[in-house]
Parts: sequence; C-alpha cells; structure tokens
Amino acid sequence: MTISKMIPKSLLLRKHDILFLASIMAVLGTFSVLAGGIWDSASHALKIPDNFWTIQHVTVYTSVSIVVLSSSFGVILSVQNKKMLSSMVLLLAGSLLQLGGGYVDYNFHEKYGIDGLVTYSHLTIESGLLLASVGGYLTLAKFGYAKSSKIVPFAIVNILFSATWIAFNLSLLIGATVLCIPVYDLFSSGCSVM
Repeated sequence: MTISKMIPKSLLLRKHDILFLASIMAVLGTFSVLAGGIWDSASHALKIPDNFWTIQHVTVYTSVSIVVLSSSFGVILSVQNKKMLSSMVLLLAGSLLQLGGGYVDYNFHEKYGIDGLVTYSHLTIESGLLLASVGGYLTLAKFGYAKSSKIVPFAIVNILFSATWIAFNLSLLIGATVLCIPVYDLFSSGCSVM
C-alpha cells in the first residue's frame, strides 16, 4: 500500500493548500529558530549561565522540529510535483542537519558544560539553517507572489540572517584570535574555535 492510498481523498483534493500551509510553517519555524538563536546570544551578553536545556535552546529545537514535521509532510504530498519536491527536500535536509547538529551540541554541552562560539555542531546547525532558509524561500516561490506576498519578507530575512550568521562564524575561523578579542566579553563562554 502506497502512502498516497493511505491519505484520505478529501485531503488530496486540498493538497495545494496544505502544501502552502506547510511552506508557511517551515518559513515561520525557521524565523523562530533565528529568533531563538538571537535570544541565546543576548543571554550570553547578560552573562546568564549556559547549558543545553535553556529556554533559548528549547525554542530553537522546538522550532526546528516544526520545520522537520512541515517539510516531511510537504515531501510526502509533493512526490508527484518535481519542482515542489526539490525545494521541500532542501527544506527537510536543512532542518535535519540542524537536528543532527543539535544532538552533537547537546553532547558537547553535557561533556564540557559550555561551548565556544565556533564549533562543528554550531557550523552544522548554521549550514542547515541556511539550507532550510533557501528551501523555504524556493518553496514559497512556487506558489507565486500574489499568494505568498505576506510571508515572503520572513523568508528573505531568514536567508539574510542565516547567511550573515554563518559568514560571521566562518570569518572567526580565518582570523580567530584577532576577531575573537572584541566579542569575547559578549560570549562569556568564550569565542574559541573548537
């Protein structure tokens, strides 16, 4: 029995609307991931103790889970639509990268307590965030601007912020010591490259 036979016919008739809703959930979920990441950075500035189970991290990974669920559902519904499928797969791959990086980040926090600003787990999460942001934008683009005009600005902000975030951290890899000195106080756990 195929997946499409298990889905009720009334649901399949509204497939286009459900895919649009899944796209909106993915874009807003990615926006929430960014907001949680900025919130986490602000808590570093306020010298709030850092561990994995802070409300900021819970916000980030709950939002990533929303993106995984919506994009998984989108992949299932868009199997026959190759254009939509490619952007939904990009969204799903990016969000799964974030969850994988989150698991590594959790283990890092459990072992060391705090972590540096540039770690393998953070770079994985940020790469997944960029992929999910691009996938969300491409998914919305399939619906046309008239239908998605109110949510497109969120998708654009997601791409800009996630690209800026990863560019900043990659710049720390190039000039780690010189660039870390000004931000060391901001990130009380250190601006180390691990």
